[in-house]
Formats: sequence, C-alpha cells, structure tokens
Amino acid sequence: MITVAALSPSLDVTYLVDHLGLGAIHRPTAVHQVAGGKSLNLARAANTLGADVAAVAVLGGPTGRTITSELINSGIAVRSVESPADTRICVSIAAADRNDLTELYPYAPQLPAEVWRAFRSQLAGMIIGRPGWLAINGSAPQGLPTSAYAELVIMAHQAGLQVAVDTHGPALESALQESPELVKINRYEAAELIGRDAEGADLAELAKIIGDRTGGQVIITDGRAGALGRSADGAVHLATLPDDLNGRYPVGSGDAFLGGWLAATDVGAGPATALRLATGCGAANALVPGPGNLDPATAREIADASVLTDR
Repeated sequence: MITVAALSPSLDVTYLVDHLGLGAIHRPTAVHQVAGGKSLNLARAANTLGADVAAVAVLGGPTGRTITSELINSGIAVRSVESPADTRICVSIAAADRNDLTELYPYAPQLPAEVWRAFRSQLAGMIIGRPGWLAINGSAPQGLPTSAYAELVIMAHQAGLQVAVDTHGPALESALQESPELVKINRYEAAELIGRDAEGADLAELAKIIGDRTGGQVIITDGRAGALGRSADGAVHLATLPDDLNGRYPVGSGDAFLGGWLAATDVGAGPATALRLATGCGAANALVPGPGNLDPATAREIADASVLTDR
C-alpha cells in the first residue's frame, strides 16, 4: 500500500497549440487536465500501475472539489483537508513547433496552523491499518513549521510504515533527521544538500554520503542520463535509458519515477528491479501530455530496454 501526503497539490492543465507567440490569441488543439502537484502525480502513476494508493490532500474551493472528484473517479482514496484558499492551477503550454514547454506555476497557498493540525490528524487516521509506504514529496508550502516533514516521518514510523522522501532545501533537511527508508532527489538537490558543485559531482559519492546519514536507500536522478540507486547495504546500480527516446512532456517525470519505484517495491521487487521500472515510468510520462500520466505497457517496455549496470 502507498499513502501520499499531498500538502501542495494543484490542478494541472496542459494546453497543446500549434504555435506560441507573445500577444497572440491561441486556440488549443487539445487540453489535458489532471489532479496534480508532485504528490498527486506520484499517486496517479502508481495507481496506473495497479498499486493500492490513498492520499491525504490539502484542497480548497471549487478547484479542490474538482481534484477530489477526479481522484475518486480514478480509484484513489482521498481524505480532503479543507483549506481557506482555493487550490492553485498550474498551466503548461506545449507548442508543436517547439521542443520546450512554457509553464505558469503559482506557489501553493500559505498553510495556516489549523490546516496543518487537521492534516496531521487526517493522515494519522488514514495510515492506521495501511501498511507499506508513506510518500512525502514536493515543496513545503509557506506556513509550515521547519520540523513539519520530520513530524510526518516520525508519524509514519510509529504506525509501522516506511517513508519515501522527495523534496529539497530545509524540508529535506528536516526529513533526513528521522532517517527515511528512501531519499529520491535529483543531481542538483543532492549537490545542494551536500554542498558540492552539481555539474562536477559524482552521484555515487553523493548517494553514499546521504545513505550513510540515513541508513536507508538513496536514488539520485539525472535527467536523460538516467538514475543511480544505492541500496541500504551499499550496492549501487545505474539505470540508463535507450538512446531513441525523446519525450516532449517532462513535467511530472520525477514523480512518475518515484510512483513506479514504490509500486514495484510495494509488491516485493528488489532495488535493482524497482529502479529499472521507475526509469521506464519516468520516460513514459514524458511521452504523453499531463503530468503523472503514463501507459503502463509502454513504461514496462522502456524498463526492459533500459540498461542496468553495477557501480
């Protein structure tokens, strides 16, 4: 089972257009709308792979109600924590004549203290009787105490769950104090944590430093270069993608990666097998619009074609 702590969700809207120009009227050729934010992207990807996924999410206003309905309709159990602010809407625009995305991503609304207390209460109630993993991913919204992510790790451990963390900055430092079983971050977040130059950093060295600190598993993703995973026993694997992949929609690929890893691990896959499936999920996500969307068959095909080597 996978439980997701969604403190900063969003409604993610992707517009497809033929051409993007400043000051022009655009008529989208397609519009894709999903319950988003990093946590719900992860939840959707893992659910697509057949995992038992539930979420506790801070949601407010009409946008929040839309997200709740979508999650329920997709088979993801959700406990909504009412926010006084309407949930944000994040927009991506993909033009057919460009290889990049134009993104409009407002910050998550500030989280009042009473909403944080309600969130903790709802999460504590949900994880009772739900063994498996708690996923804590995404940036911490303004208003959270510095110790917030550490508190969530403690809560999960007390309930017998393992914890996967994917965040950065003070929120990551907070969570690491309580030794989560998995830390999944990218090259730049890992380098920032250790105080190294990201471009010249050796991922295996960074993973060892972080793993020695937590005693758990560490995964460092590196975009098109693949991902490096270090098991709790010190074994290191590098997963690299086939050369012919060229996804145009990378938003949410890291979340889909983590969703794939958790879905595989939750049914007993070893670290190497889970890393390979996670790599396939991240790549499959980039092939279709809408973050956290992926075709599970395509993800498994890419996983099988990926190269896994020991370091």
